[in-house]
Amino acid sequence: MAHSRLPNSTNRMVSTPDVRLATLMDLPQLTPTKSALDAKYDTYQNPLNSRYCSNEMKYIFSPRNRFSTWRELWVFLAESERALGLDISAEAIEQMKNRMQIQDYEFETAATEEKRRRHDVMAHVHTYGLAAPAAAGIIHWGATSCYVTDNADLMFLRDAIDILLPKLASVIQKLSVFALKYRDLPCLGYTHGQAAQLVTVGKRATIWIEDLLDDLHNLEHQRERLLDKFRGVKGTTGTQASFLAIFKGDHQKVRQLDAMVTEKSGFNRASRSTTQTYSRKVDVDIIHALASFGCTAERIGGDIRHLAMFKELEEPFEADQIGSSAMAYKRNPMRSERLCSLGRNLSNISGAAEQTYKSQWLERSLDDSAIRRITLPESFLCADACMILLNNISSGLVINKAIIKQRIDLELPFMATENVIMAMVDKGISRQETHEQIRVLSHQAGAVVKQEGKPNDLLERIKTNEFFKPIWDQLDVLTDSRTFIGRCPEIVEEVLLEDVRPALQNYEVQIGRLGDKVSELNV
Repeated sequence: MAHSRLPNSTNRMVSTPDVRLATLMDLPQLTPTKSALDAKYDTYQNPLNSRYCSNEMKYIFSPRNRFSTWRELWVFLAESERALGLDISAEAIEQMKNRMQIQDYEFETAATEEKRRRHDVMAHVHTYGLAAPAAAGIIHWGATSCYVTDNADLMFLRDAIDILLPKLASVIQKLSVFALKYRDLPCLGYTHGQAAQLVTVGKRATIWIEDLLDDLHNLEHQRERLLDKFRGVKGTTGTQASFLAIFKGDHQKVRQLDAMVTEKSGFNRASRSTTQTYSRKVDVDIIHALASFGCTAERIGGDIRHLAMFKELEEPFEADQIGSSAMAYKRNPMRSERLCSLGRNLSNISGAAEQTYKSQWLERSLDDSAIRRITLPESFLCADACMILLNNISSGLVINKAIIKQRIDLELPFMATENVIMAMVDKGISRQETHEQIRVLSHQAGAVVKQEGKPNDLLERIKTNEFFKPIWDQLDVLTDSRTFIGRCPEIVEEVLLEDVRPALQNYEVQIGRLGDKVSELNV
């Protein structure tokens, strides 16, 4: 008989009878009858939650915030209905406001009720009614479940984007400082994985910056669009029939109710026509923006890993950090590797959102519910984790100038041959004859590098070949690496002045508030 991997039940504390309670409550606040060991160490923990993302993002999608937001929406509905003439007492409103924040013991009440009713929203209507008895009969008046579930989700999407935007702006700002510092430091460019025309360390960073600016604009656009996409009060199939009945056929009051709840919830306007839910196309477009950022994260992480492989650039490495359990000398780029891994996961979530949207039936089907409970939070948790990593990495990139120069010296003589040919032509020497002389010497030097492992001696061969005597005194200038970088320094300055500065001007205060906190890794 195979050995069981399950803990011995005789050695465990009695766990909660409803497993969902362990996920509904913060672990430090578990009651004495529930085992923290069971909840934390004996059950699967999503690593996005336990290892990678920030507390503020975790709170957005937490049970406490979700159910407290439901209560807030019920308050908005009741307040607006009362203002429009429905018989709702001031005492009912006051009790609801006083108990908007769900308390620990109420999670258990709601879980017990849901187990009985198999309906999460009605379980919380019941629980809220116990907390605000004067309002028990009017909570959720005229609404369907999606009034709280969907409107709350839209509020979470908005608030989660608000957390991401300044973090992304902070990454751009840090990389901009890095780009400016190294705007004129030559390094090898690479095309097809092979050494190519020189660029600069700072110019390469502007490629990352430009892509991140696109991500910033994409998220800003989605947030702006989201503010016009609130679900509002629409009823069971989007007809507002229940509210029309409540207001005795007064269409204007139904429209006012929709507008009042929308404004109280912090949105500009509600969608004019919905089904029971808001269109899942909204989820698709927002997750597309996040997935696009995931692609950027993996691209940047891949570049850093390649440059670390060449030893030209290194990510931050702490004094006591261990690169390998076996090879003590190693400095593995674990942050960038994690960034690539999480970015890849993030970019793949968009497929789930697309499938969910196009699988919806007519006015509503519930096959979107379970998957959205996963895809919406995880897409934002994953994006948040990537931004924390990018902030950490960009705060401490290490440039190994000696290695960069060494690699340039290995390749630059070959790159300088075009300059040599043009200089010889200026002296009246045949271009074709010069080309042939260069070709022969280059192949000889290449063989020395590849077959003997020695430094590139092409320039020494040119200096000792009488054919090239007319330009011997020009060779130092012709092979100066700074003459091979084109407009790299100017491009860096133009990107920072014309692209970065206007994009970040609205984030200066938020970037300052974030400080180094956004760069701290949990693990």
